[in-house]
Parts: sequence; C-alpha cells; structure tokens
Amino acid sequence: MQRRTFIYRAALAGIAVQLPIGADAETPHSEFNRDSTADEVTAGLNLTGKTAVVTGCNSGIGFETMRVLARRGAHVIGTARTLEKGKEACGKVSGKTTPVALELTDFDSVVACANVIRTLNVNIDMLILNAGIILGDWQQVNGIEKQFVVNHLGHFILTQRLLDRVTSAAQGRVVVVGSGNHRDAPEGGIQFNDLSGRDWYRRGYAHSKLANGLFSLELSQRLARTRATSNCLTPGPVDTNIRRDLPASATPPNLKSPTQGAATVCYVATQPSLAQVNGEYFADCNPAPQSKQQTDRAMATKLWRMSTELTRRHLI
Repeated sequence: MQRRTFIYRAALAGIAVQLPIGADAETPHSEFNRDSTADEVTAGLNLTGKTAVVTGCNSGIGFETMRVLARRGAHVIGTARTLEKGKEACGKVSGKTTPVALELTDFDSVVACANVIRTLNVNIDMLILNAGIILGDWQQVNGIEKQFVVNHLGHFILTQRLLDRVTSAAQGRVVVVGSGNHRDAPEGGIQFNDLSGRDWYRRGYAHSKLANGLFSLELSQRLARTRATSNCLTPGPVDTNIRRDLPASATPPNLKSPTQGAATVCYVATQPSLAQVNGEYFADCNPAPQSKQQTDRAMATKLWRMSTELTRRHLI
C-alpha cells in the first residue's frame, strides 16, 4: 500500500524521467487500417479479470468500445450523463458492465462518479476518456468555453481521482480519445489568456482536442516511472450523434462506422504489444504524425498547471 501511494503521489507531482515522445521506430505497427473494426482488432484476446472505465458509453464510439471490451471478458464501467442512459446502454451489452452517471459540465458530478467507481474497489486496467461534444455555437460553463470544459477539464478531474487505481493495475492504460482536428486549434494553441471562447469558439472543438493531446503528453511524463501509460488517438471522422449540433454541410464524406471508429480505441487499450508504449499518438491502429503544438512539452506543462488551478477544489 505504501508503494502504491508513493507511485500515485509521484505521478501527480510529475516526478519522472524525460523520455522521447512521438512516433518512432520502436512503436509497433499493425496490419490494421482505416476499415478495421473493434471486433477485428481484439480478436483472440481474453480480457477476463480486467476492468475498463469508458466515458460516454451510451452511444457511438463509447458504446462500441464497451460492447467489444465486455465481449472479450472485461468488466466495463460505463459512464453516461444520466444513470438511466447508462443502464439502458449496459443492458444492450453481453458481459459484465456497471453503469455510472457522469455529467462532465458539473465537476461535483465528476467527483461523485469517481467516488462510485472507487467503492467498487477494483484496479483500473483501462481508463478510456471518450465522452465529448462538438458545438456549432458559443456556449460557456462558468465563463469557460463549454467544449474545453467537457472534453478536457471534466476528464482531467476524473483521471486525477482515479489515477492511483490505474497505477495499481498490472499495466494500467489511460487512453485519451483526441482528434486530428487538433491541428485546427486557434493561433498560438491553448488560449491561456482567454478561455471564454468569445473570439475563437468556432475553433473550440479543435482547441479542446489539442488540450486532450497535450494532457496525454504531460500525463505520460508523470507516469514514466510507473507501470502505467498514457496514449492519445484520433478515431477519424465517425458517423455518430456527436455531430448532432452541426449543419449537414459540416459533415465530411466517407465517415467511419462506430465500430470502425472504436477500433483504434480498443487497439490502444488492449494490444499486448503496446504494453510499454507511452506518450504516443495513434490513427487507424498505428502510430501517426501530429502537429508541433500537440508535441509542445512546455505548452503541455502549462496546460496541466492551469487545469489544476481551475479544478483544484475538485481534486484529491
């Protein structure tokens, strides 16, 4: 127990060796591609005895991720905005699932969700940060642009409150669902001096996805002396209801199906060959290039510090 506590505190404090980050020759490549499905990339795996937390389990990529992980034997703790939606989604899945309510705009709800998960007294082998929103207009939560709150800050709190359960697992993995849209973030990257979104809300989704990538980057550094890892991925453009608030003209062609979108999520969460891969970025089940901003360690560290200040009251 003392060792676990030390590891957890070290991870939060950032006591870590500075290791190279990014795609390189040591990161395994796979035979999977854009058309692969979550069922295909997990074929033959036995996840019995493992526990996964999947946020946004009630639809789209989150539901497919939960379905496939449960099918392979994992106990999946699925979160949804309401317990009713979580129960409905879990009821459609074969295997062991547990629904938990999580409203990412409400930090008290995030804390309550983490507390419920902690009462289950299990190590977390896979913490999959999937839930998210895309908005077509300017919305705020307590003066902060809403997509940044939901897609980044809510998950930041959840991860902090569950990190000791991840580091206690035999090989815990934090899997951050980002996006290739991170390249379209506002000029300068994270808008540290104005999080209101007033002047950049049209790039708010990209801004929040850049935050996801930078969060994963910084977390990977803080986990470097533990058994746990943090990796980010883009599922690619997927046909899910996350696009419900956007006009039809904003829908790109050749969308993936939800089970194709969940493929890279499940691959990064379960592939045995990735056990030692930390701080990587994936697309179509393979390491992928990313923008200079998303590999900017100084920006990642600054984002972590600012996120801590914004959420301090809700952290452990």
